[in-house]
Amino acid sequence: MQEKDRFWQARQDMVNDQILGREVRNKRVLAAMRKVPRHEFISEEYYAEAYADHPLPIGDGQTISQPFIVALMTNQLDLKGGEKVLEIGTGSGYQAAVLGELAREVHTVERVKALANGAQQTLARLGYKNIQVHVGDGSLGWPEEAPYDRILITAAAPEVPEGLMDQLAEDGRLVLPVGNRWRQMLEVWRKCGETVEKEEVLPVVFVPLLGKKGWQE
Repeated sequence: MQEKDRFWQARQDMVNDQILGREVRNKRVLAAMRKVPRHEFISEEYYAEAYADHPLPIGDGQTISQPFIVALMTNQLDLKGGEKVLEIGTGSGYQAAVLGELAREVHTVERVKALANGAQQTLARLGYKNIQVHVGDGSLGWPEEAPYDRILITAAAPEVPEGLMDQLAEDGRLVLPVGNRWRQMLEVWRKCGETVEKEEVLPVVFVPLLGKKGWQE
């Protein structure tokens, strides 16, 4: 990945104007947001909006999340560098790339094969070797590679999908939006021995998590 490209300054402005002022202070997260080229994960027709403060369409009714939300959710994972992470909802692969900058190993699951293939190609072209893209029902997680130190769900679930806690390692964190199809609360779940602790972060709006343990089409 080139150190600088024509969007380099736009990324710096994005972090300075949209993220720093909203209480995301983790230096590793900020560095990743400054580095990952968001424009590479959208179609060229949206390049002028690549670093704008809102989501963008990526096809199949899916979106690439607002940069601040990507930074916020990543921040809530509290990644130190040695973790194995599961992401549900690959989309175009942008969030996975940010995770790939911060974690040892990332597994990301996408139900739409065309999106998964596109994300895999983009991530490979940008040189990410620690990210594996899987096609499947993300509401079921990806038990083949469990347990995970962190799980991030980038689509709205009516509740924490059954079985996901079983795939979370001891002292792990699960971050996801929970609520109805039109409004959710971003939640952080921490696994502590036989108990789990929940923290509510802020209201959000995400596309629905479709699947056996999510919303039905």
